[in-house]
Amino acid sequence: MRTFTKELQDQITPQKAITILKEGNHRFINNLKVNRNLLQQVNETRNGQHPFAVIISCMDSRAPAEIIFDQGLGDIFSIRVAGNVINEDILGSAEYGCKVAGAKVVVVLGHTHCGAIKGAINGFQMGNLNSLLNKIQFSIPHHDSKYNLLSSDEKIHWMTDKNVNHSLNEIRNRSAILRDMEENGEIALIGGIYDINTGAVTILEK
Repeated sequence: MRTFTKELQDQITPQKAITILKEGNHRFINNLKVNRNLLQQVNETRNGQHPFAVIISCMDSRAPAEIIFDQGLGDIFSIRVAGNVINEDILGSAEYGCKVAGAKVVVVLGHTHCGAIKGAINGFQMGNLNSLLNKIQFSIPHHDSKYNLLSSDEKIHWMTDKNVNHSLNEIRNRSAILRDMEENGEIALIGGIYDINTGAVTILEK
């Protein structure tokens, strides 16, 4: 598998970038990971990097983006924070990844059995974590009778999808740079859910 160069990155469309991620996840769940020479990639990326994707995912130790999408050194910008929430630092990082470094897709990646989602639903409180969980709690429909009838597991599943979509909306609403790039077809903004039981990533429909 070749290390991404500027020439290879320029040839990738947003849709092709999504396809590369899907193919990588397919290899991962079928134990067909590409045999990479990582030390060679260290050498090949020492003077610059040309990733094709920005992935905003949870810090959960079971969901490392490079592994579940079977990517190597220099292939993706991996931005990780509990609950894959959005703040100014993450927006700035994603803007740099796309506008300056040339990435073609931004993926907000949630995952099943997310502790941050569970903590937000249960009203967990602890130090600086409170501010982060508040970003998730904002989306909880406490007064929705249908939501309140769901089981605990169903609420977590529902909120995981809702939180990914909320983060995508935050990106579009708060970053004119990324919104304009999406509208101009320069990048794609998509959401996905990683299943920690199977290793599979499901791309969410808009």
